[in-house]
Amino acid sequence: MTASSKPTSPWVIATRESRLALWQAEHVRDLLQTRFGRTVELLGMTTKGDQILDRALSKVGGKGLFVKELEVAIEEGRAHLAVHSLKDVPMELPEGFVLAAVMEREDPRDALVSPKYASLAELPQGAVVGTSSLRRQVQIKALRPDLKIEPLRGNLDTRLRKLDEGLYDAIVLAAAGLKRLGLAERIREHIPAEQMLPAAGQGALGLEVRTADAELRQALLHLAHEPTWLATLAERAVSRALGGSCSMPLAAFAHWEGAQLVLEARLGHPEQAGIVSARQAVAVRSHAEADALGQAVAATLQAQAGPAWLAALHPAPQAD
Repeated sequence: MTASSKPTSPWVIATRESRLALWQAEHVRDLLQTRFGRTVELLGMTTKGDQILDRALSKVGGKGLFVKELEVAIEEGRAHLAVHSLKDVPMELPEGFVLAAVMEREDPRDALVSPKYASLAELPQGAVVGTSSLRRQVQIKALRPDLKIEPLRGNLDTRLRKLDEGLYDAIVLAAAGLKRLGLAERIREHIPAEQMLPAAGQGALGLEVRTADAELRQALLHLAHEPTWLATLAERAVSRALGGSCSMPLAAFAHWEGAQLVLEARLGHPEQAGIVSARQAVAVRSHAEADALGQAVAATLQAQAGPAWLAALHPAPQAD
C-alpha cells in the first residue's frame, strides 16, 4: 500500500493515559508512521474504568468502562482509532465499530509477583494474594484454597506499589504488561496455562475503528497477525456465547498445534467452589471456523455446568 495522499492529515489514536496503555499506543503509532510515512498523534484520555478504583468492575459497568470514552472520541472525529488490550474489550462492540486488526500476541500467561515467594506453590498458608479478576480468583482457590484473596484495582504501577507497600504477599498480573514495560524481572513465576488458564484475548492488542473508515481499516490489516487473530476470535466466541463479562469467572485460551487450533475454556461458579472445563482441537483456516470452534466449546461448558450454575452467572435484576 502506498503512503497516504494526505500526509498533512494525521491519524489520531485515542488511548488511556496509564503507562501501559501509552506504551501500546506508541508502539502502534511507530509502526504506522514507519510503514506509511504518515503522521500519527495520540489523544490521551482518562476513562471511568481508570477513575473508579474502590469497587469491582463487575459492580460498576464492566470492562466497557475502559473503552467507552475512546469510542466517543472516535465517533466525534477527535480520533480515528483506539488501541486496546484485547482482554479489556467487550465481546460486542457498539454499532458502527469494528476490530480492524489483532496484533501478534505477547506472553499470554498470568504472572506471580512477590517480594518474598518464588511461586504460587511456595506461598504459606493464609498468604494474602491480590487480584480483582474473578477468573483468577476461582482458579487460585482451586489450586490453593488456603490462600486469602483480596481485591486489587488500579493500573499496573499502582498494583505494584501496593504490593511493595506490604499490603499483599503476592499479586497476580498479566505477564504481557510487565514485559512490555520492561518489568519482566518482577515476575517470580510464569503460571502455566495448565494451572491458570488466561483470559480471552490476554496478551494481544486490538485496534478499533469506525466500520465506515475503509482506508484506515485496510491500512491496519498490515499490522494484523492472523494466527493470533484466529486464536483470540475463538476465545472471544466462548465468552460471547456464554454472555461473558468481568462478572463471570471464565477463562479461554487457544494455541496452535500445527494446522489445528486447540481451544480450552474453564468456567467457575460465582458463589461455590468448582470449575467445569472443555477442550477441543480442529483445523481452523477462517474467522468463521474460529468462531464456530468457540461456540462448540461454549456449548460443552454449558452442558457440563447445567441450568442452575448458568442461572447463578446471570442473576435476575432486582426490582427497585
